[in-house]
Amino acid sequence: MGIKPSYIKNLGEELIVKHRDRFSGDFEENKHAVAEVAMIDSKTVRNRVAGYISRKINTRKR
Repeated sequence: MGIKPSYIKNLGEELIVKHRDRFSGDFEENKHAVAEVAMIDSKTVRNRVAGYISRKINTRKR
């Protein structure tokens, strides 16, 4: 997808710190968790944050 904007990274990091147990390496689960935890109106932004979180968790597992 390329370089992510800083607001995606900042929001993703903040959500990981506050709600670590709600997220996993699965994008679909993270998409629903982000919708429940954060008040994001834009579906595109929500999906990008969920993708960033999924990628971050999957790289930490390696």
